[in-house]
Amino acid sequence: MLKKLLLPGLLPLLCAGCTAVFTNLTPQQQPRNPNDLYRVAVAFQTRQQTLRWETIQPHVVVGQEFYPMHPTPLLKNRWEALIPVPPDRDLIHYQYKFDFEYNAIGARKADSAASPIYTLRIRP
Repeated sequence: MLKKLLLPGLLPLLCAGCTAVFTNLTPQQQPRNPNDLYRVAVAFQTRQQTLRWETIQPHVVVGQEFYPMHPTPLLKNRWEALIPVPPDRDLIHYQYKFDFEYNAIGARKADSAASPIYTLRIRP
């Protein structure tokens, strides 16, 4: 009986180890753009104190294509990029992937974090 009561209480503690939080700042819909490029933006937060922020390499992943992101001016921990959407498509799926290094015992190590998959709908 005690196990049944403790298990739901431990679930939040298990998620406390989840270190990467992605906040998609891109609207779910955008009007059709004549150059077929659409801005996507993300805020990235982590509680991983060993992360080396200067090593972050963020990308937007669309299918098998990777598009590099750059920091948003004047805002901390936010990145943006332009992604192409062909004129014959009105829906695209994308996700964010952050490669980075972190301090470990002995030497730096590489790691990455990926966001959930998001959908962008293009309106006529």
